[in-house]
Amino acid sequence: MEFDPFHTELHQDPYPVYRRLREEFPVHRNERLRFFTLSRHADVLAALQAPDLFISGKGVYVGVPDYDDGKITAQMPLLITTDRPRHTQLRALVSRAFTPRRIARLEPRIRAIARELLDNVKGRSEFDLVREFSGPLPTIVIAELLGVPAEDQEWFKEKSIAVAQFDPTARRDDAAQAGPAIELGRYLAEILAERRNEPRDDLLSALLAAEIEGERLSDVELIGFGFLLLVAGNETTTNLISNAAILLDRHRDQRRLLLEDPSRIPGAIEEFLRYDSPVQGLARTTAAPVTFHGVEIPQGHKVLLLFGSANHDERAFPDAERFDVLRAPNAHVAFGFGAHFCLGANLARLEARVAFEELLPRLPDYRLTQERVERHCSGPIRGALRLPIAV
Repeated sequence: MEFDPFHTELHQDPYPVYRRLREEFPVHRNERLRFFTLSRHADVLAALQAPDLFISGKGVYVGVPDYDDGKITAQMPLLITTDRPRHTQLRALVSRAFTPRRIARLEPRIRAIARELLDNVKGRSEFDLVREFSGPLPTIVIAELLGVPAEDQEWFKEKSIAVAQFDPTARRDDAAQAGPAIELGRYLAEILAERRNEPRDDLLSALLAAEIEGERLSDVELIGFGFLLLVAGNETTTNLISNAAILLDRHRDQRRLLLEDPSRIPGAIEEFLRYDSPVQGLARTTAAPVTFHGVEIPQGHKVLLLFGSANHDERAFPDAERFDVLRAPNAHVAFGFGAHFCLGANLARLEARVAFEELLPRLPDYRLTQERVERHCSGPIRGALRLPIAV
């Protein structure tokens, strides 16, 4: 068996393949792309809890020799590709501006955006849920959070989608792969220069002012955080909402439970995250030899931590293949765990909760009009490019 996270057909339904990995190949080696895969919940969690052994500084993607796309991130360092002690310092600085209180204050605005988007499709019998709702909602939220003008938000979404289409086995050339990321970086540099001269009540201005022990973020670190928030915080939340909408179409008894009692929606968000994780997996690199299930992974090798498989592991989740919006407890790893736990998890949960609190009462009987979903062409990201629905 060769597990290839970039295989087109895998994007439609990866979970039977994940089951075989967990049962037959809990430590899998892809010789062609030169990486190992861990697929069981306990193993993925163990790796996430050992950030000094499974390091992030050499990249979080597989299929890229020695983090070849570091040509981009060397100029635009990202929090997720930084190791301790610098990661601890950067996260502490960013957390000063990205506080739970700041996120909680966003709820009225997020709800207003969701209602406005749904008002725009009122009276239509069919529309594309990604284009009209799950796509623009987090784009507008992130753009406003950073202080990006409304007229640039559609351009932002276009570039973040392009960056998310990550398949190193099918790259046209380095320039084509790097282009959208470089454009976003340049744009953020311009916004940053404006905020330095004229601070506003937005996240970039707050990050410019944040300091810990007398230290502030450098310009390239600020650009890197803005880039990460735009792409990771934007695309993954779009895909969380889209994947959830697909699940509720295919499990209408579960949709009925949420319609009957909307207080169940926060718990349902956790099951959406577990059952069809928007980030299927990210890589680490071994800082020393490590052994799992009798297989030694040598030092300096990429290891794909397969969140999507871990979240379906029967050893961690009773009746794991059953989609259950009432499932509790729900110890999924959709946001990672430990030192690199997703900084935007609270924002993603808030946006998804508000999205379904507004969507379901208005469109209680929506249905997908196409059986086969057009998916992202991406190893780490799972989501829909388009999602036509009838209402």
